[in-house]
Amino acid sequence: MAFLEISGISKSYGEGANRTDVLEDINLKVEEGEFIAIVGFSGTGKTTLISLLAGLIEPDTGGIVFKGKEIDGPSPDRGVVFQSYSLMPWLSVAGNVALAVDSVFRKKSSTERKAICDKYIAMVGLAHARDRKPVELSGGMRQRVAVARALAMQPELLLLDEPLSALDALTRAKLQDEFAAICEEEKKTIVLITNDVDEAILLADRIVPLKPGTSATLGPEFKVPFKRPRDRGELNHDEDFIRLRADVTAYLMEAGAQRGAAVERDIVLPNIVPITQRPKGGDKLPDAYERAAETVVTDRYLEFSRLKKVYPTPKGPLTVVEGLDLKMEKGEFITLIGHSGCGKSTVLSMVAGLNPISDGAIVLDGTHVTEAGPDRAVVFQAPSLMPWLTAYENVELGVDKVYPDASKAEKRDVIEYYLSKVGLADAMQKAAVDLSNGMKQRVGIARAFALSPKLLLLDEPFGMLDSLTRWELQDVLMDVWKRTRVTAVCVTHDVDEAILLADRVVMMSNGPNARIGNIMEVDLPRPRSRRELLAHPDYYAYREELLDFLEAYEGGADPSEDQLKSIQEKRAARMARQKAAVEAAE
Repeated sequence: MAFLEISGISKSYGEGANRTDVLEDINLKVEEGEFIAIVGFSGTGKTTLISLLAGLIEPDTGGIVFKGKEIDGPSPDRGVVFQSYSLMPWLSVAGNVALAVDSVFRKKSSTERKAICDKYIAMVGLAHARDRKPVELSGGMRQRVAVARALAMQPELLLLDEPLSALDALTRAKLQDEFAAICEEEKKTIVLITNDVDEAILLADRIVPLKPGTSATLGPEFKVPFKRPRDRGELNHDEDFIRLRADVTAYLMEAGAQRGAAVERDIVLPNIVPITQRPKGGDKLPDAYERAAETVVTDRYLEFSRLKKVYPTPKGPLTVVEGLDLKMEKGEFITLIGHSGCGKSTVLSMVAGLNPISDGAIVLDGTHVTEAGPDRAVVFQAPSLMPWLTAYENVELGVDKVYPDASKAEKRDVIEYYLSKVGLADAMQKAAVDLSNGMKQRVGIARAFALSPKLLLLDEPFGMLDSLTRWELQDVLMDVWKRTRVTAVCVTHDVDEAILLADRVVMMSNGPNARIGNIMEVDLPRPRSRRELLAHPDYYAYREELLDFLEAYEGGADPSEDQLKSIQEKRAARMARQKAAVEAAE
């Protein structure tokens, strides 16, 4: 008999016309000591499944047998770590863990209970912070407390509901590595709910996708063949890893596409010029001068010159960014990546004109940036929509300002064109408050492109979304961008996103006094999609360079020029080997 067996589980909420079917005919067997990762899109019932396994809710049909006995309620034998930390804000790290330990191990002495708490607090690397309150902890540290609390209950089955999804990509990767080590030490039976394919491959023995639909079901499983411990850097070289990653990704993308795309209206954009791109009257230059100047402006369309940002603090001035020099061509797309605190978002806010420059200059299309303006459109991590307005009205707000002389029909065509391109043709009249996070971000992208800006600025635009929704919107962004070729700068923590979007990836050194540590040219064909990139032989060489760069700066380190150069040479050598192998095969 399996350690855990799910048989014919179905679950719905509501009744009659308000009934929502969530899960249908879920069947799964898990052996003792096995690590299962269930991967799926948001809204497919992953959390409902975890709640059923935890005994927090009951199924409509079917049953769950754990160690030969049907689950009929919660039990300390099944520990749960949810996406939200659920910590008591008035208790310390030790107090939050002790709350669970004291409840489960009432018969043990206080000394024994304290020893259990100390063991698991140390295991998650929080011994130095045991007396801190949750408000004094980062998001990653708070999730470590939740993991320590679950492990301290010493459950036989550990249920993990997207425990790392609220964290940025780099913190998430670090905790995944730590979590893999903890799981190896504890040897628990684990069911992990995740939307991150890399996380599933790094941690699990089997990956089981949850197919989206009116009633979600489980798809075909993928076995993970790699020995433990698994090193993400080494896996990046492994052909089996590359193949498995591509197979799981392709399956999920196909399943997502089958959910149905919004119907696009066939709209032709009107021939109207936004106020940000109209020629200034009365300052016509001689033709010869304009011809001579044209190349310069194109090659240095956006220029950062000795850029510096200093913030006053109680301990004196803090220099966040210093001496940043960069030139961008018109129509170029760059991504900025680096560890937290390296000044990426500070640079973006200065380009947007939302943050004054301490020293140096930013020049866009021959004009110094000194304040915010409609020639620069910004898409933030949070969509910044007016919740009482519809998707259409939120885009209309910007379009009215940028095209003051356009007719109502021309403005409507611009708004509907871009909302259609981001997949919201059928949701234009929905209020922003009724949209999912992914749909809100689509509105933000449509609004930015509808302004026809000279410069598109993206500040971790998909950072609040689950991995699978991010894939969809990255492809949406690439699809719309290829039609406009607007010059763009995107701040991201996500290595794969940085490569997918960029012509060049600009890697920042650690702050304070952050500078450009390395620039990687991405010579991959456009138009790009995630599926096509995964099949490209050079993709993993670029990925390795970024991972090595981030590792070199891990923990505030300051690598030497030779060390950074060796990372570049390693990528070049790998690509040369791949090219030679392809030529030999031909």
